[in-house]
Amino acid sequence: MGGKREDYITWDEYFMGVAALSAMRSKDPHTQVGACIVSEDNKILSMGYNGFPMGCSDDDFPWEREGEALDTKYLYVTHSELNAILNYRGGSLEGAKLYVTLFPCNECAKAIIQAGIKTIVYDSDKYGETPGTIASKRMLKAAGVTCRSYEKTGRKIEFKL
Repeated sequence: MGGKREDYITWDEYFMGVAALSAMRSKDPHTQVGACIVSEDNKILSMGYNGFPMGCSDDDFPWEREGEALDTKYLYVTHSELNAILNYRGGSLEGAKLYVTLFPCNECAKAIIQAGIKTIVYDSDKYGETPGTIASKRMLKAAGVTCRSYEKTGRKIEFKL
């Protein structure tokens, strides 16, 4: 009689993996971000990735990062966190946890706070010193949202589709 497997993935690995897999749906040629919202009892509630709103063709809108404002992606792209919040159809997200591959910007922080999400687990904080992310951190702290960095395990997870 054998015991249970010992090499199963942790909840953090699982949900960050779902966020990372969601990011792979993004058509953004520069930055792909994914998000996964989870209930307090570890059920996946919603997912999202950065892209254009429904009905706005990613062939017709710009993906550029530089140039005139209307010719860049920034005025059009919906971030992964907001997409995950808007994709949820089950009612309240009060007390939920958000796994995201990039620390949320100030605009997403507002939506996260308003949705009642109480914990953020983020992978990268590469824009941590920018005004938008500093403002995000200030608002999240003031609203009592716990933010913690995802602790990478170094485990390689591979599968064929």
